[in-house]
Amino acid sequence: MKHIEIRDPIHGFIKLNEWERDIINQPAFQRLRRIKQLGWTNMVYPGTNHSRFEHSLGVMHVASRLFDTLVEKCKDILFAEFGYNDSGLKSLRQMIRLAALFHDIGHGPFSHGAEEVLPKNKETGLSYTHEDYSAAIVLHEFGDVIENHPINQRNYRIRASQITEFFSPGPHSENSIWHELISSQMDADRMDYLLRDSYYAGVNYGKFDLDRIIATLTLCEDPEEGFRIGVDSDGVHAVEGLILARYMMFTQVYFHKTRNIYDYHLVEVLKSILEDGGGTLPPPDSTDSIREYLSWDDWHVLGLIADGKAGEHGDILKDRKHYRMIHETSEVPTFEEQEEFEKLLDVWNNLSVVTRDAGNSWYKFEKEEILINLPSYEREKGTTPLSICSPVVRGLQTIKQKRIYVSAGQREEAAEIRYSIKGGNDV
Repeated sequence: MKHIEIRDPIHGFIKLNEWERDIINQPAFQRLRRIKQLGWTNMVYPGTNHSRFEHSLGVMHVASRLFDTLVEKCKDILFAEFGYNDSGLKSLRQMIRLAALFHDIGHGPFSHGAEEVLPKNKETGLSYTHEDYSAAIVLHEFGDVIENHPINQRNYRIRASQITEFFSPGPHSENSIWHELISSQMDADRMDYLLRDSYYAGVNYGKFDLDRIIATLTLCEDPEEGFRIGVDSDGVHAVEGLILARYMMFTQVYFHKTRNIYDYHLVEVLKSILEDGGGTLPPPDSTDSIREYLSWDDWHVLGLIADGKAGEHGDILKDRKHYRMIHETSEVPTFEEQEEFEKLLDVWNNLSVVTRDAGNSWYKFEKEEILINLPSYEREKGTTPLSICSPVVRGLQTIKQKRIYVSAGQREEAAEIRYSIKGGNDV
């Protein structure tokens, strides 16, 4: 099968077969070139102009490397416990590559910023997620190029519905274990975006030892859940590096005080633009709605902002007159800090106050823990959760930092109010 190589600053060369090339040439996939990976982060880190397009290629590349290692090291288990043969593993590898390639196809304008204006599912009452859109777009827009492509018909016979199962597999789905390669605490998505985002931001916080994680990847037998993807014991520190990289990227880039307020302005822009249509983007419930949704990308929104059709917050974005932070707590605020925060909100209640909070945990314990295969001399103990053998991970706390912002023109007024009520002392 002929391969095409794409040069990538993170992974070197990324190889595609002709089928994958024809998939990424589809308009619905090329749309990802017009959706920035990090929204408005370039207002703070000017180099972060990369898109979901190259990230998707990177995730496919990393997922392939992870899968190849598992097959090389755990082929006996895959044959004996899962019933695979060489042909089945070949088909599975291609399915995982496509699932990785499509995992972000459902993102709206400026990526995660648009998630606050996604509609609710009338049946469940819950808001749709970008994964719901990814599944619908694959089924509605890519069914033909997936199922009727000559390479697929001659070699794999993969159905579009098999790919969408990776986005939300059931607990006993055949793809539930492989879903971990696409979405988990140690997935290809996270491994690519940390390296990619830190590269384009010009920071070192997101770097970790990808090669070491891949080299130590293995299948671990969970007494309750069966086999899951984990690492050998000599990969613990590499995985710690991954988790700490995510922690540092959040504190230094993703939750940067200025970058974060741009998320607020973007949501307000989208609400203003969409006001006549109910304030939300089209739902993923029909071919027509999906095609209307696909017309929404960064270019579309930027055009409306440039034309003055995005309301007050559109002008704020255009002129870079974003709201300014006037107070913040520490990353893990004390009770006294939280009391102070609430008092300040009362003090500034006549101003245009906006609050933002983090509320992020950097490691999920219990069932979602990363599993570690114990060394041979402890083999009778089987596997153990990462937090048991890693004091670094065990000591991580949820970031609950809170911030208060006001409009640029009210910053001095807010400072004067704060100064006057305590005779020059902080609240």
